[in-house]
Order: sequence, then structure tokens, then C-alpha cells
Amino acid sequence: MRNSVYVEWVPMGKLVKGIVAMFVSLEVFISFTILYFEGLSMESFVGVAIAWGILAFIGFLMWNYRGLRIQVSGGRLTVVYGMFNKKSFSIDDLTYCKRTKANLGRYFGIGIRYGTDGSVAYTTSFGDAIEVAPKEGKIFVFSSKQPDQVCEAINNFK
Repeated sequence: MRNSVYVEWVPMGKLVKGIVAMFVSLEVFISFTILYFEGLSMESFVGVAIAWGILAFIGFLMWNYRGLRIQVSGGRLTVVYGMFNKKSFSIDDLTYCKRTKANLGRYFGIGIRYGTDGSVAYTTSFGDAIEVAPKEGKIFVFSSKQPDQVCEAINNFK
């Protein structure tokens, strides 16, 4: 991250963490309840194994999408969300950068989303976000704790 003008880590929102924690707690409670009352029969073992496989998958998703990294450096804006999702734009190719909200009505959730207006979003919560528009392609929205500073860093390159 040498020569970076701006770097930010935006963690997953508390709402998502709370929902996942409740789901995991419920899953663990049900699994142990089944094992306690039914014993280790083949049917209960298969059911619990499937449930714990689902938990492992959810754990991987939580770890992978625990936050996004924003970096403005070398004339580029780069947003990385998990191991497989990365958007990078030349700052010269951006027509504007503005503060917005990643609201439920536009994206119907959080994560990697497609908006009702055709935009693409990487969101970690329903809070503050940044909207950038490349000269070619779709509008891109991403969560940020400091949207004004990100736009300032982008506009300083122009």
C-alpha cells in the first residue's frame, strides 16, 4: 500500500453480525438438543452433520465478506470485497464521486448487490456509501465510514 493517498477498511455491519450470531446459536442449540434427546442414531448424526456443514459454509462466508477495503493510490480507485470480488477504476475514467446511502429500497439487502437503477454495489451495511460513475459501465456504489474523505482523495487526483 505504498504511495496510497487513502486506505480504509469497512467492516461488516452490526446488524448482519447479530443475525448470523443468532442463527449460529440457534443451530448449535438445536443440534445439541437433538443429540441429547435422540442419542447418536444414524438419522440424528446425518441431520447434525448436514447442519454443521451448513454452519461451516456460513462461517466461510462470514470470514470472506467480513469487510471491504478501499484504496485510492496511483491514479486508481480499488475496492476489494472478499477473495473473489475486486473493482478497480482509473480515476481519470470516473465522471463523479458523491456521498450516498446504501438503502434497502435500492439494493434489497447488503453484500454484492444489483440496484433497482442498474447500479452495482458492495455494501457492508445500510449506512453511508459512495457512488462513482465510470465513463463506460455501470454506476458503482460501496460502503464507507468516511465517504467525504474518499471523494476528496479521488478528486485530488483529477
